[in-house]
Parts: sequence; structure tokens; C-alpha cells
Amino acid sequence: MRNVGFWFIRLIGIFILGFSVAQVGAQTYPDKPVRLLVGFAPGGAADIVARQIGAKMSQQTGQQFVVDNKPGATGTVAAANLASSPPDGYALMLASQSTMVIAPSMYKMLPFDPLVDFKPISMLVSLPMVVVVNSDMPVKSLKDLIALAKKDKGNFAYASSGVGGPQHIATELLLSMTGVDMNHVPYKGESSALTDVMGGQVPFMFSNVAAAMPMVATGKLRVLAISSAKRSPNYPDIPTVNEALGLTGFEVLTWYGLFAPAKTSNQIINKIYIEAANALKNPAMKSKLNEEGYTVVGSNPEQFSGFIKSESARWVKVIKSANITAD
Repeated sequence: MRNVGFWFIRLIGIFILGFSVAQVGAQTYPDKPVRLLVGFAPGGAADIVARQIGAKMSQQTGQQFVVDNKPGATGTVAAANLASSPPDGYALMLASQSTMVIAPSMYKMLPFDPLVDFKPISMLVSLPMVVVVNSDMPVKSLKDLIALAKKDKGNFAYASSGVGGPQHIATELLLSMTGVDMNHVPYKGESSALTDVMGGQVPFMFSNVAAAMPMVATGKLRVLAISSAKRSPNYPDIPTVNEALGLTGFEVLTWYGLFAPAKTSNQIINKIYIEAANALKNPAMKSKLNEEGYTVVGSNPEQFSGFIKSESARWVKVIKSANITAD
């Protein structure tokens, strides 16, 4: 009995020591650079948001939030890297719905489960996309573009930032609603896709407003429609897809949020959330994001977790009905 009591007391001591170490770790976090994974190439909207938020959080904490781009397979390469990283708060990921909501319905096998292997921290921002074409194309409206595509009978093509990305999903949803057949030309990132649309190699694409509108302003691209259900207050002259084509029910928004490995302590998750929320509340940061077309969200971990679950259920139905696959 004395031996049992000894080991029981020792186990309690080990538990208390471990808890104390975890508490100290949370209190001093971060005390070294934090790696911020992005599953898309530099220059795209995800990369832009990550660098802006990372820079502000670096200022606030005194530690660098270093963006680590790992493009490929709809952001799942970066997500797999995060899933296998230590749950200590020093590996985070800025991800979108394409990785955390869409990919599980498109890929037969993934090395992670978004609902099991990660902890949502905060949805940072959301934004609509715009349909853009090369400025030399003989189309002035989305209706003109669809008519031209129908005339080409399946030889028409569109670009995207990658299979399963929001640009891909938005276009396939549009095609399913209009009965048009097109060839998909996926790229490893939005920047390279936009470059080829500007060069005329691919006729058009859906693109995030933050990446596309500067090129529209210079006349390199022409914008035809926006993917939100209502016109954007930032771009009130751009008709919605629903308005342009007489549709109902078309809406695809992009969002970006922070995630950590699932076993990361709630204390650290809350510290990251507070830093992210403070960054988004900064007047200069908020103004810059609004100017780029983003809506600042800043949801807390519980709100973001509930949103991920509801969106996953919603997009399973959409992807199956539109027959969208990763092949």
C-alpha cells in the first residue's frame, strides 16, 4: 500500500509539473519566431493577407511571424505540414475554405482531417471575387462571355489558382448553373494565373478582388461581374453574377483564417487570437484591408469552429451537385 501511495503521489507531482510547464509556456508565448504557413504561391491574396497580418503581429509581440509558402494541391501540402508540426504555437497556418472545407469533398484521400487535426483560431477576413478577362477580348459583359463560350462548344478555357481553389469552385458552379462546358487550366497560385489572363493565354478567370482590381485599374484586365450575392459597397458599379445573368443563388466568397495543430493548448490559442484581433482592430491595418476589398471579420475560436463545421456540410452538397473533382 505504501508503494501504491508513493507512485500515486509521484504521478500527481508529474501532472502538476507538466501543467505548470504548460502554463509558463503559454504565459511567455511567443519567445521565438513563429512560422506562418501559406498553401499558395507568393503574390496571391492569401500571401498578401498573411504578410500584412504577420507583420502587425510581429510588431505587437516582438517576435517574427515568418511566412512560409508551400504551394500545391489546394493548400493541402501546407496543411499536411501543419498537421505534423509540434502543437506549441510556433507553427500556424493561414488557410482558406479551399483547404479546410472544399478539399475533403474533392480528394479521395488526404493526410489530415480538417475537423480533427486542427484548431480554428480566427477567421480574419472575407472578400468576393470578380470575373476578369483580358482587356482586348471582344466582350463587355458576363453575358457576352457566356455566349462566346457556348459558341466555342467546349474549346473555351478558364484559369484558376489551382484545383479546388475558390476560383475553380466559383467557375464550376457558374458553369453548372449556365450549362456551359469549358476547359480548366489550373495554376500554382493566383498571380501566375492572372499573368496569363492578362497575356491572353487563357480567356478569363474568377479572381480575388485584392489581386485583380489593381490590374483592372491600369487597364490590363476588364471586370465583368462580382461573386457576392449583393453588390459590394467598395465596387458598387460592378454587377453581381446573379444580376449579369439573371440567376438566383450564386454566391462564392473567399475567406482567410488562422489554424493551429489540434493539440495546441487553449491558452496559446487564445493568446494568438488576441494578437490577431488586436492586429485587425488597428486603424491603419483595417483601413488598408478595406481599401483592398476585404471585410474584416475577426471571429473568435468558438465562432470560427462552428462556421467551419456548417460550411463543410454546405459545400459537400454543392460540390457533388456540380460534379467537381480533383481529377
